[in-house]
Amino acid sequence: MAHSSIVAMDANALSRAIKSKQVSCVEVMTAYLDHIGRLNPRVNAIVSLRERDDLLRDAKARDEELARGQYHGWMHGFPHAVKDLTATKGIRTTQGSRIFKDFVPTADAIMVDRLRRAGAIIIGKTNTPEFGLGSNTYNDVFGRTLNAYDQSKTSGGSSGGAGVALALQMLPVADGSDHGGSLRNPAAWNNVFGFRTSYGRVPAQGLDVFYAWMGVQGPMARNVTDLAMLLSVQAGYDARLPLSNRQDPAQFAGQLKRDLKGARIAWSGDFGGLIPFEPGVLDLCRSALKSFEALGCTVEETWPDYPIERIFPTWRKLRAWQAGTQLKDYYNDPAKRALLKPEAQFEVESGKTLSAFEVFDASAARSAWYQAVRTFFEKYDYFILPAGQVFPFDAALDWPKEIAGKTMDTYHRWMEVMIPATMAMCPALAVPAGFNDRGLPMGLQIVGPNHSELALLQLAQAYDEATRWVAKRPPALLGAT
Repeated sequence: MAHSSIVAMDANALSRAIKSKQVSCVEVMTAYLDHIGRLNPRVNAIVSLRERDDLLRDAKARDEELARGQYHGWMHGFPHAVKDLTATKGIRTTQGSRIFKDFVPTADAIMVDRLRRAGAIIIGKTNTPEFGLGSNTYNDVFGRTLNAYDQSKTSGGSSGGAGVALALQMLPVADGSDHGGSLRNPAAWNNVFGFRTSYGRVPAQGLDVFYAWMGVQGPMARNVTDLAMLLSVQAGYDARLPLSNRQDPAQFAGQLKRDLKGARIAWSGDFGGLIPFEPGVLDLCRSALKSFEALGCTVEETWPDYPIERIFPTWRKLRAWQAGTQLKDYYNDPAKRALLKPEAQFEVESGKTLSAFEVFDASAARSAWYQAVRTFFEKYDYFILPAGQVFPFDAALDWPKEIAGKTMDTYHRWMEVMIPATMAMCPALAVPAGFNDRGLPMGLQIVGPNHSELALLQLAQAYDEATRWVAKRPPALLGAT
C-alpha cells in the first residue's frame, strides 16, 4: 500500500487494516515517519521524536505479536505522540519549560499506560506552550508550532502540536488536555475535532486527588468515530483517583447514529454582546448552525440565567489558585523563577494574593454557575458557542491585546468564550465550522450536561456526516506532498 494512502486513512480503517494484516505495522511506521520527515520541519508539531531504528524495531515486534495471535487492541501498531505535558516513560517530558528540558520520566501517566496497553507505539511528544499556559504553542525549548493551514499563523494551544500533527496526517489520532480551551481552540484552528471531557472521565494525576481540577484530558481526531474510539481507550476508573468516572468506556466504541429530530439546541453566541469577537467569527458560526437545523434540531438563541460577566473573574481566581499551586515551588527558587515565562509568574503571583476564604467563595460561585447550567439543560439538550473569539493570528504574536476595540486585560481574556464550559465542568466537543475569506478555520464548541459525552458524540457524528469539513478542506501542505 502506498505511504500516502496509509497516512490518509481514518484511524478506524487503519486499525482494521493492521488487524487483518492488509498492512504491516512496519509499513505503517515507515509511512508515518517518512511523512513526518517531510512535513514536521514546516510546522514544528512533533518534538522529542525517537530514533527511527528503534521505532521500526518496535513496529516489527508488534507484527510478530500479531503473527502469534497477540492483538493488543484498537491502537495496535499506531504511531502516537503524547502531548508534552504528560509523562512518558523513557521519553523526554519537558512541559515546554527549560526547567525540565532534559527530564525523562521513569513511569508513564495513567493515560499513556492505557495507550500502550491498547497497542500504541509512542514515537515522541507533541509541542505545547510552557506548562500549557496560553492558547498559542511556543516555548524556549522547542520553539513555535505553526498552523496547519497557514504557516504564518499560530496553531492555537495548548494542544497546538497535537492539532497540527493530526490535521497534517502525521498521527492517526492525538491526545490533549484542556483547562481554558486547550483541546477546543487548536481543534477549531486546524479544522479537526477536540473533546474536553467531564472531570474524571479520563483519569489524570494531580497533586490533590480529592479536588475536581478544571484541567482535563481528552481525545482529538479527524472524524467523530475515531474521536470516540480513542476516548474508549483513554476513559475509565482508576483507583488512584477516587473521583474518576466509573462508567464503562466501551459505550464510546459502539454505534453513534441517532435520530436527532427534535433535539433542542441553545445558541449562546456572544451572550448578548458581553464577549467581544473579531468580525466574521459570529457570522461564520451562525451559518454553521444551519446544519443542525437540517438534522431536525431546533436552535434558539439564549443562555443560562446567570450573570455571565461574573464567570471570567471567578475563574481567574480559581485558575490562579490551581495553576499557581502547581508552579509555586519553581517560583520560590530564584534560579528557576528566572526560567519561568511571565504568564507562569503571573499565575503564582495572582494565587499568592488569595485567601482560603476567597478560594472557597470562588468555588461556591462556580457551583452556582453549575446549578444554573444544570437547570438550563432541563429545557435544552445542548448549547453551542464559538470555539474562539478570533481567527488564527500572527504566529509571532504572543496573544491578542485587543478584540473589536476592547482591551484584553490578561493573557487569557481573549479565550473568555471557552470559560463557561470549563467553569460548569461540562463536556464540550469542538467541531469544524468552516473557513473565512482568508482560508482560516474556525470551530464550534458543543456543550452538554455533566457526563453526556455519548450524546455529544452522537450529535457531532451527525454534524460531521452532514458537513465533512475535514475531507472538503485539507491543508494545502498535504497537496504539496
